[in-house]
Amino acid sequence: MSVGTEPEVHRPAPPPGEEIHLPAPSILPVVTAIAITLIVVATTLGWWLAAVGGIILIVCLIRWISDTRRDIAALPDEHH
Repeated sequence: MSVGTEPEVHRPAPPPGEEIHLPAPSILPVVTAIAITLIVVATTLGWWLAAVGGIILIVCLIRWISDTRRDIAALPDEHH
C-alpha cells in the first residue's frame, strides 16, 4: 500500500434491472456498403453497373428494415 491511498472497498454489484437487448449479427451492413461503393464506382464505368448496385442496395435496405422492425416488435411492451 502506498502512502496517501485509501484501501479499496469492494461493494456487491447491484441486482440486474432488465435484460440488455442486442441485435443479431448480420452481413447486411457490409453488403449495403459494398452496394453503395459499387454505385459510386459505376458512375465512371457504366449505368448498368450502377443499376445492379442500386438493386442490391434496395434489397438490402428492405431486409435490414424488416429485420429491425421484427426485433423491435419482439421487445417487451414497456420498451415501445
